[in-house]
Amino acid sequence: MINVLKDLLEALPHGDAPVSRVCTGAFWTTVTSAHSGLATTYRETDQQHDDKPSMVQQAGTLQGMTALELARYAFSENTVAASIGMAALNSALEVDESRCEEINASEVAAEKGAGKNIAIIGHFPFAQKLRAQAENLWILERAKKPGALPESEAENILPQCDVVCMTGTTLTNHSFDRMMALCRNAFVILTGPTSPLSPVLFDYGVDVISGCRVTDADLVNHYITQGATFRQLKHQGVRLLSMRKETWATRS
Repeated sequence: MINVLKDLLEALPHGDAPVSRVCTGAFWTTVTSAHSGLATTYRETDQQHDDKPSMVQQAGTLQGMTALELARYAFSENTVAASIGMAALNSALEVDESRCEEINASEVAAEKGAGKNIAIIGHFPFAQKLRAQAENLWILERAKKPGALPESEAENILPQCDVVCMTGTTLTNHSFDRMMALCRNAFVILTGPTSPLSPVLFDYGVDVISGCRVTDADLVNHYITQGATFRQLKHQGVRLLSMRKETWATRS
């Protein structure tokens, strides 16, 4: 069992809340239980047309499950099912917004990484801006993309880094534990809407969590079902929030 997911699920305050809605769009997935949770719809392969199709178990009957039951889908090797699980996990979180701040992950990375070594795990639009401020900047991606190194280079790159920006989809694709083990000396920012705003992640070495809260579930679902990207979505029923480990520790 993946340790970080196990601990995140065990800490859910609303794991018994019934799931009332599941919406999986081209780019984003939402689950509504106690709250509405958002996650990237993550696909590594054409799961529908593979020789042995990988399916979301019980698709069509997910409403009525508890948030915890659906959050357990996060352990699935089917990445669409795991995306639904992450959205369910986020839907069951209780976030104290008074202990959060509205700051962009790129601002934190620039503040902590100026003149230093930075790695970005995943695709973020602020990468090139950070490159101009860093001593060295590396981008690690599972998918082959121009200017990015394969994820297999993580063992060589991450131990050199002072700052690491890591996508929350490392939880969905189950690479989080491995990546964090390589960030021994780094200030780690877990970012993106999939990232759970849970202090459990501080115990794993994350320093800042930059995620989001859905403030208008109907509006968000309306956009998701019409293929909206997060750039189109982030001003439509979504509030960006960050939690800092140092702030959380001093106020606990």
